[in-house]
Amino acid sequence: MLQSLAGNSCVRLIQSNKSAWYFLFLVFGYILYLIFGAVVFSSVELPYEDLLRQQLRGIKRQFLQEHKCLSEERLERFLSKALEASNYGVSILNNASASWNWDFTSSLFFASTVLSTTGYGHTAPLSDGGKAFCIIYSVIGIPFTLLFLTAVVQRIMVYSTWQPIVYIHTRWGLSKPLVALVHATLLAVVAVSCFFLIPAAIFSALEENWNFLESFYFCFISLSTIGLGDYVPGEAFNQRFRELYKLGITVYLLLGLIAMLVVLETFCELQQLKQLRKMFYLKKEKPQDRLAIMEHDHLTFSSMPDGTVNSPQEDKTEPFVDFPVLTSPGEESNAGLK
Repeated sequence: MLQSLAGNSCVRLIQSNKSAWYFLFLVFGYILYLIFGAVVFSSVELPYEDLLRQQLRGIKRQFLQEHKCLSEERLERFLSKALEASNYGVSILNNASASWNWDFTSSLFFASTVLSTTGYGHTAPLSDGGKAFCIIYSVIGIPFTLLFLTAVVQRIMVYSTWQPIVYIHTRWGLSKPLVALVHATLLAVVAVSCFFLIPAAIFSALEENWNFLESFYFCFISLSTIGLGDYVPGEAFNQRFRELYKLGITVYLLLGLIAMLVVLETFCELQQLKQLRKMFYLKKEKPQDRLAIMEHDHLTFSSMPDGTVNSPQEDKTEPFVDFPVLTSPGEESNAGLK
């Protein structure tokens, strides 16, 4: 008897806190996913890192043996200075001295990576004034960029997602969730083709040392705003039309980021994903619940002696005021999908 009562109470406790349990499972799953990624990256990349370290030690040892007049300490100082300059995008190699990192097109490319939070890291401000301006520029520019992208994506969604789904639903009478799912899949295929596959083929042809996988890797790392900086186009020696090439890459990154946001927003509007998100979100207080609380408070106050509660004439403040709910144009358009 006691066991059955305890079991029923546990079941009721779990059912009454489903959102919290789902959230705990979500946190636990995310931590496991992080650990899984760390294990895979470590097992795959660590042998290559060890091999590269051994090769560098061998090259350094051979160089010192061939140049006995040069001490290891002086070589270490020289390499340290060269690597420090390389971290700022300045190379001492002869084949890299012809290109500048801070001409107008390169600076425009850098500004776009800062505002989009891609941040390849191949170029960084050298002066204190440049670093201070970068902070101020980012503080203002990143929210400005988010506002700009949100406004652009909302207007594109009207013609790329909401109107086609409503048209197909009303014309052929198909289910809106089904139409939205098929539409999102087709839109993702078009976006991947136009902003990943085709640009990857173009980059693999224009960049001498890039194959298709490396070019596709660059496109994904850039448009997902990860921006590792291990692959940056337009940095090759004697790059033809380098200024125009950098300008084209800047436009590609901006258009590609908008396309990715449109695709992500389209998938977020799917009814299936909305139901999935509700499992992990806190439940909003319903108007009926608020009304019940107000009625309960009213009954409580009405049952108290008259002297303990101020009369309506004495208390002119209203504890609850109904404000109209403001809806954005995007939310009105979203109603067509629900």
